[in-house]
Amino acid sequence: MRSGFTPSTGVAFLVLIALIAGLAMNGILQLQKLDDQITLVLEHNNRRIELITQTQVAARQRADSLFRMALADDAFERDAYFMRFNQAGFQVGSGRAALRMSGLSPLEQTNFDSQSNLIVQIEAAQEAVIDLLAAERLIEARQLLAQRAIPLQEAFNQRLSEMRNLNQLSNLAAERQAQTTFQQTIWVTLGFGVLAAALATLIAWRTLYKIKQTSRIIREHMDALEQSHAALREEATHDALTGLANRRLFYDRLQQAIRHAARYGGKVGLLFVDMDDFKGINDQHGHHVGDAVLIEVSRQLTACVRESDSVARLGGDEFVILLDGIQGKDDCLAAARKIEAALSGCTQFAQHTLNISASIGQALYPDNGQDEDTLLRAADAAMYRVKSGSETDRQRRLAFAQ
Repeated sequence: MRSGFTPSTGVAFLVLIALIAGLAMNGILQLQKLDDQITLVLEHNNRRIELITQTQVAARQRADSLFRMALADDAFERDAYFMRFNQAGFQVGSGRAALRMSGLSPLEQTNFDSQSNLIVQIEAAQEAVIDLLAAERLIEARQLLAQRAIPLQEAFNQRLSEMRNLNQLSNLAAERQAQTTFQQTIWVTLGFGVLAAALATLIAWRTLYKIKQTSRIIREHMDALEQSHAALREEATHDALTGLANRRLFYDRLQQAIRHAARYGGKVGLLFVDMDDFKGINDQHGHHVGDAVLIEVSRQLTACVRESDSVARLGGDEFVILLDGIQGKDDCLAAARKIEAALSGCTQFAQHTLNISASIGQALYPDNGQDEDTLLRAADAAMYRVKSGSETDRQRRLAFAQ
């Protein structure tokens, strides 16, 4: 009593210290447990997202191989595509087997069963197409491909996209749960720490120190989760339909080509190709025919340029060609004439005979611009002048041939 420190106060102080210590340890353990759970969820879901993406890519390759088999007139060429078709089918089966073994939720299992039903129909339709091709009944094979096999493949890809979305939503839910639990743990721990600071400063400081350490780990995982979501939303370096470089990869290549030309005094050419009335093809014949036209156009454009040049699809029916290391506008004109020759005439897609045309605009570094944006705008503007008829008749409309 003379010291002002009674036994009850001492007991209360010890109990308070024990409670603070217990609270701090519980908070740290909960945060560590949450960290482990988030890591497991993210690794599991990201692995399944990767499997779904690989399966979807293989399914598109399988459909593309069958499509090219239907277009090919040479039997040896069809055999080569048939080998790619079988290989892609094996990859689809392997990917789905891995997905099934990963453990599916009831909703994912329903989606997976729907995929299985579609696969049965897809395989039946694809086998029928192959049988018709083997019997040299090409028109019937192409009709069946356009009317049955391709729509079923699109439905299957949609189911895969839905399953990928389910896993992305699961990641978002894990992130929200982590944020809620983290905030609750922080506030409770800090609240008790503030109330007990006068009696147990050292313990409170130590507790906060541990919590901050754990908080840093959680924030790092949250940042990693955000980066993962950003990477999933970010476009890949190549266009999914045509396999050409996309806008981002094209800009990188164009920037490198301009830097090289600026350093060594060279020139860089740019051709902007825009198909005419492509919307009418989609509206009249369907998007699957439009996609087939885009695939064939991309193949023709790639065949018309050198290996050192780059062909990219900017989006929709717009293509751009980078001509690196050329001498001047004559090389651009030569490339444009070659493209004209390749894109002249008409082509047969399934039962449809299509007359395809396009407009080409040209730009040259450094004559028409000093950077990639300026060059692309110049080529785009030149293309629109061609499309509107204000340029010479030579490039006003470019016919397309298979």
